[in-house]
Amino acid sequence: ERLWHMSLIRDTAVEASPQVKPWAAVWSMLIGFFMLMIDALIVAVANPTIQDKLSASLSDTMWVTSAYLLCVAVPLLVAGRLGDRFGQRNVFLVGMVVFTLASLVCGLSTNIGLLILGRAIQGIGGALMMPQSSAIVVRLFPPERRGAPMGMWGAVSGLGILVAPLLGGVLVDHVGWEAIFLINVPVGMVGIILVAINVPKLPVSRPRFDWVGTALSGLGVFLIVFGIQEGSVNNWGTVFGGVTIWEVILTGVIVMIGFVLWEVRGAEHPLIPIRLFRHRDFSVSTLAITCAGFVVTTFPVPALYYLQMARANTATQAALYTLPMALISCALSPLVGARLLPRFGARACSTFGMLVWAAGVVWFIMVMDPSTPLVPWALFPAAVIGVGNSFVWTPLATTATRELPSQDAGAGTAIYNMTRQLGSVIGAASISALMTDRIGANLTEAIASLPAAARSALHLTADRDPSAWLATATDAEKAWFSEHFSPAMAQSLWLPVAVVVAGAVVTLFYSRHRTAAPHS
Repeated sequence: ERLWHMSLIRDTAVEASPQVKPWAAVWSMLIGFFMLMIDALIVAVANPTIQDKLSASLSDTMWVTSAYLLCVAVPLLVAGRLGDRFGQRNVFLVGMVVFTLASLVCGLSTNIGLLILGRAIQGIGGALMMPQSSAIVVRLFPPERRGAPMGMWGAVSGLGILVAPLLGGVLVDHVGWEAIFLINVPVGMVGIILVAINVPKLPVSRPRFDWVGTALSGLGVFLIVFGIQEGSVNNWGTVFGGVTIWEVILTGVIVMIGFVLWEVRGAEHPLIPIRLFRHRDFSVSTLAITCAGFVVTTFPVPALYYLQMARANTATQAALYTLPMALISCALSPLVGARLLPRFGARACSTFGMLVWAAGVVWFIMVMDPSTPLVPWALFPAAVIGVGNSFVWTPLATTATRELPSQDAGAGTAIYNMTRQLGSVIGAASISALMTDRIGANLTEAIASLPAAARSALHLTADRDPSAWLATATDAEKAWFSEHFSPAMAQSLWLPVAVVVAGAVVTLFYSRHRTAAPHS
């Protein structure tokens, strides 16, 4: 307790120092956070092009996303401790350097394997950055003033949703898919300079690392994600010399159970401070953000595949249909953080947001028919999803960190961000498996129903890459493909609907506490 009070005195002295400008630090870090948001979403619109240009399978292409998310999620907890030990500013800068250099590797990749490797290194850089930004905000702003800066994080998330698909579409169509990664290089260099100038050095502690917990959590997450994503490709059969997919997934679950038991009973310096979960709102926030991370990753993939492959839109045209979602989310997020959250509380705001989000996705599913005009019918559900998004991110983030003491800033924010990324990586693997299954089922059934002569003329088999086949298909064949590909994508979208509804149920368990109105 004495050490804790001493740390508060040191932090207060830092905050009160005239040389420290908290908002300058926030704006500087937002550049790095913006890059993370862009790269988590920009690949979705480029997936069909990457798959075609690098002659990759759907599963391999989805590993471009999964490798990034996996390598963000696994090191996050250790990254939070690294920030506590070596300084959040220093670790944030190292993360930005790694992320920027990895972006260069991705942009110069000539095969899918090298691209996946570059994305994995990007993820490690992102993992180093993510918990530091939230921890610095917690340490620079008292609880009653965190609503506004956290609202900015929500606004940047909305801006990322806006810019990522549109920027990705324009770059893919007019420059090449490589440009979606190379653009990070100059942006990253600017961000590194601004963070070095504007983010202050804060007092550090010397926490010990739980290497056993780190190894168990990393292995468990990898086995679960690998099993889910590779399951549909291998027909849920065997991998690695006779080991079945289900055995891989079950082993991952057992390892994760072992990780939890180790953290509770065996670790002298646990990776996850269990005491944090005694705070009801923190526990609810971590569960809810896991659901949100799952949904924000799973929805765009089938939707953009549908818009490009079933409706013959370019990457830019497909991205334009996400514009209402992004504009509304970006505009409403600061309002929710500064005005509505203090008035109505996290439970009302986040539950409302989750349910509206689910309604928007269901509406989008209902209009996924080749005969339905995309304008305006695809724009309406996108707008509804934008409203839902704006009521989710800021309430969850603000409520999760509201009661965290200074000494737990790094660990707490790392846990919160780790669960979000864990939801995203499991979501990416799950939607890949489900899409592969639905495409195979719909096309196999449709091909089997054709007369023999028609099947021969079609030259499309269930195991052939649809994007490669579409390049030489006639208009009549493309229309036939669209008729059977569209329901496969629509069926895939029921997965994020189920998870976001589960998130709404979780948020009902928030306390009735209302966040204090932010000071100017």
